[in-house]
Amino acid sequence: MQEQLHDPRLAQLRSWLQSLGPQWPVALSSLAPASSDASFRRYFRVTSTHPDHPTLIVMDAPPTHEDCRPFVHVARLFGAAGATVPTVLAEDLAQGFLLLADLGNTTYLSVLDANNADALYADATDTLVRIQLATQADTLPPLLPPYDRALLQRELDLFPDWYVGKHLGVTLDDTQRATLASVNEALIRNNLAQPQVYVHRDYHSRNLMRTETGNPGVLDFQDAVIGPATYDAVSLWRDAYISWDEERQIDWVVRYWEKARKAGLPLTADFGDFYRDFEWMGLQRHLKVLGIFARLSHRDGKHGYLDNMPLVMRYTRAVAERYTELRGLARLLDALEGRAQAVGYTF
Repeated sequence: MQEQLHDPRLAQLRSWLQSLGPQWPVALSSLAPASSDASFRRYFRVTSTHPDHPTLIVMDAPPTHEDCRPFVHVARLFGAAGATVPTVLAEDLAQGFLLLADLGNTTYLSVLDANNADALYADATDTLVRIQLATQADTLPPLLPPYDRALLQRELDLFPDWYVGKHLGVTLDDTQRATLASVNEALIRNNLAQPQVYVHRDYHSRNLMRTETGNPGVLDFQDAVIGPATYDAVSLWRDAYISWDEERQIDWVVRYWEKARKAGLPLTADFGDFYRDFEWMGLQRHLKVLGIFARLSHRDGKHGYLDNMPLVMRYTRAVAERYTELRGLARLLDALEGRAQAVGYTF
């Protein structure tokens, strides 16, 4: 009772579960946190006497902050494409509660190692290609929102606003802002010119579950859009939570590119061009992620994400230093990190 007084949402959730009646018989005393989330959503696991679902997942998405409808919609869309997603068993969209099939608690991140990575990533590649092949880009209304210029720019703005401004406590001067604007424009033009497919947006080791059948289970897809074909590949192989040497990354990316082209996806015929698109898409994503991790820490008090910043910055620097058009960003990062004096640079 004391717990419910301090957490009215939990009291509402328990009441909703009880209201489901004998169709979904659950043991309320077993309700326990199932996973953390970077948003306002929470997930709980509960045991059940249902013959097909000994455990169930309950999503708590406060309507003032979250909307369950995209999750329900994308679950159906990706499920129809052949991806293993949690089936929505019961819903109360007004209160922000969903009852979901349980895909287990074994994330890719918890089991990936040098010995099993080829097999696990091969499964993830197969599922990614299925999702992308299901793309319907010309429906009215569109089945998913576009990953358009405005969204790409809003994401890029997280870097100066939260990483540079809040995390580093630095105000960019006019020249530095112009440099960043020029790099951002180059990235956005590249991103928009790529083939457009269904994009999960967080297709990485924390959101993929190792399952006995239909591996992998796919989670956290509610922000899916129609956008650049390289985006989810970048999320998967330039993951903020686990790193691999570039030679191995390239091998996996080649395998994906070959499989996707063979399946009929309209990817560029030259792998060198595709890999450049992959890297430039990655730079857009990693600038965004640096901003998001800073925001999670400074606004939301979730400081653990700061531990992942060095890897994301390593990805960012590697691409910025590799391409002539992006080297202004590398010099800007040097100045921000005190590797060199900002005075005297021509940004």
